[in-house]
Amino acid sequence: MFDLSALGWSLLGSAAAVAVLLALTLAAALRVGRHSVIDVAWGLGFALVAMVSYALSDGDPARRLLALALTVVWGVRLALHIGRRNVGEGEDPRYERMLGRATGNRTLYAVRVVYLTQGVILLFVSLPVQVAMLGTEPPGWIAWAGAVLWLVGFLFEAVGDQQLARFRADPGNRGKVLDTGLWRYTRHPNYFGDACVWWGLFLVAADQWPGVLTVLSPVLMTYFLAGKTGKPLLESQLSRSRPGYADYVRRTSGFFPLPPRSPRGTGGA
Repeated sequence: MFDLSALGWSLLGSAAAVAVLLALTLAAALRVGRHSVIDVAWGLGFALVAMVSYALSDGDPARRLLALALTVVWGVRLALHIGRRNVGEGEDPRYERMLGRATGNRTLYAVRVVYLTQGVILLFVSLPVQVAMLGTEPPGWIAWAGAVLWLVGFLFEAVGDQQLARFRADPGNRGKVLDTGLWRYTRHPNYFGDACVWWGLFLVAADQWPGVLTVLSPVLMTYFLAGKTGKPLLESQLSRSRPGYADYVRRTSGFFPLPPRSPRGTGGA
C-alpha cells in the first residue's frame, strides 16, 4: 500500500534541501556577479531530491536504487557540463533581460522570479522520482522500459552536448551552424534527450499506482524544453546571430529526430 504520509515527509525534506541549495546558489551568484550559476544548481537539485527521497523512503530496494541512480547520474552530468561551459562567461542574456524588468531591488526580484520559480518547478518535475522511491513492488517491465528510454535520452543529451562543445571549440566554426551528427536530425538533441530522461523516470514510477498520477511532471518539463524557455528562446537568439540558421530550421526537425527534409548543406554560415 502506498504511504501518503511518507510522500509528505519526502516532499518536506526535498523542499528543505532545495531551499538550502538555492540559498547557497544565490550567495554564489552575488559573489561572482551573475545569476546564471543557478543553471548548475538545476541538475544538482534533482540529484539532491533523489538522495533525500532515497534516505526518507522505505520502498522496494531495487526500485529505490534504480530511481536514485538514474536521477543522480543525469543531474550530476548536466551540472558538470553547464559548469564547464560557463567558465569565464558573463551573465546569461536570458537573466539580463529578466532582471532588466525589475522595478525595485534586483536581488529580491531575482529571488522571487528566478530562484523561487525554479525551486517550485524542480520539486514538481521531480515528483516521479519521489513517488518511485515509495513503491513497494520490484520494478516491472514498464519500469525497465523507462530505464531504456532514460538511456536513449541520456545518450542524446550527452552526445549532443559533446558534439556542440567540440564544434564551438574550433575557431573556424565561428558564426556557422552545427548540422552534423545528432544535430543533423534534430535542432535540439540535448532538449529531446532531456525530455526522454524525464519520461523514462516517469515510467519507473508509473508501473505501480499511484506513480501514473505524476504524468504532469514530464509534461511540464517537455513543455518548458520544447515550447517555453528552451527551444523558442534559443532559436530566437540564433536566428538573429547566425546567417545560415533559417535554412537549417527549414530542413531540420525542431525537436523529434527525423531525416533532414532536404539535402544537407556543408555546415554553413
